[in-house]
Amino acid sequence: MKKFLAILLAIAMVACLFAGCAEGEADPTDAPVVTDAPVETDAPSEAPTEEEPAADYSAWHVAMITDYGDITDQSFNQTTYEAGKAWCEERGVDFTYYKPTGDSTAERVAMVDQAVAEGYNVLLMPGFAFADTVKETAELYPDVYYIVLDVGAGDYGDYVLPANVYSAVYQEQLPGYMAGYAAVKLGYKHLGYMGGMAVPAVVRYGFGYVQGANAAAVELGIEDEVVVEYAYGNQFFGDPDITAYMDAMYQEKGIEICFACGGSINSSVCEAAQKVEGAKVIGVDVDQALTQDPVYGEGITVTSAMKGLAATVKSALSDLIENDLWADYAGQIASLGIISGDDLDANYVGIAPSTQFEDGKFTEDDYAALVAAMYAGDIVVSDAIDVEPEVAITVNYLGNVK
Repeated sequence: MKKFLAILLAIAMVACLFAGCAEGEADPTDAPVVTDAPVETDAPSEAPTEEEPAADYSAWHVAMITDYGDITDQSFNQTTYEAGKAWCEERGVDFTYYKPTGDSTAERVAMVDQAVAEGYNVLLMPGFAFADTVKETAELYPDVYYIVLDVGAGDYGDYVLPANVYSAVYQEQLPGYMAGYAAVKLGYKHLGYMGGMAVPAVVRYGFGYVQGANAAAVELGIEDEVVVEYAYGNQFFGDPDITAYMDAMYQEKGIEICFACGGSINSSVCEAAQKVEGAKVIGVDVDQALTQDPVYGEGITVTSAMKGLAATVKSALSDLIENDLWADYAGQIASLGIISGDDLDANYVGIAPSTQFEDGKFTEDDYAALVAAMYAGDIVVSDAIDVEPEVAITVNYLGNVK
């Protein structure tokens, strides 16, 4: 009898063991599992997504250095500063800016030295004036990344960029052409051009402007009626002398619209234009209607010839810090222009969204068609800066104001 009971007890124990295993397989949450191997789960992965890139933001410190202007110049400095600041603030990246005490390479170099000494390892530099600064400092600080805007091969001379430098230039002749074309299509026949200093970028803008005005005049059959008064201030800021010159341009020569192309020299052009009923201006680099119209009068800015400075800053910072694509930038001088014939927002040059399009003259569709033709190569704009464009309209080259 005892032997029979022992056998029954053994059978019961085995049955319990099998029941326990079956229950564990059906409901694995009854007891915690401790293992060194990763546990697969259907929960969303914590791996970085496109919106949440893999980057150790704490390792990066971005500084923008102004050229000879300030971050309120409504042009290169301001656009670069605002784009860099916005990108960094969105990600919690340390950002600041430095302003040299004067307009010299030595003072700009001093700002680079200070920024590096204070731990900044990405430098944003807008404008041709930084060419010598790059040449003097980039190889001293090989672990610091330089993102340089609007400094081209001609500015660097024989200098070969090291791997920690990326330099972007823009095909200014293209937005210049668009602005001149739009102005004549919109009915303006007596045009002005006030450049800052006759550096390559400003000349490309101006010569593109002349080519565009000529093309529109020829299309309309009014090439004998279109005149451009073309001058340089020989400085990148407005002052009483430039304003007086522009007063004479609007009031005595009778220009109707002027392309102001040279930092804050636009202040003198706008001051002169607001004194004459119906006089207009064309902005540069950014959509200057946003800043000029509130100060000088609603509608005073007909259009702006724009560069994608902000887009360049943001894409370069993203590819450096988030995407590990600096190899695509290292030691490069990129010439940025039209990269799409149908997606206008994708291009690095264009005219402003605030352009005063007008039915029957020049519409948004006309602008889109113009860009498509330029992208396709049906319209070719010369980028030469050593010879004045051959045109059918009249262009009076007036030299430097100062």
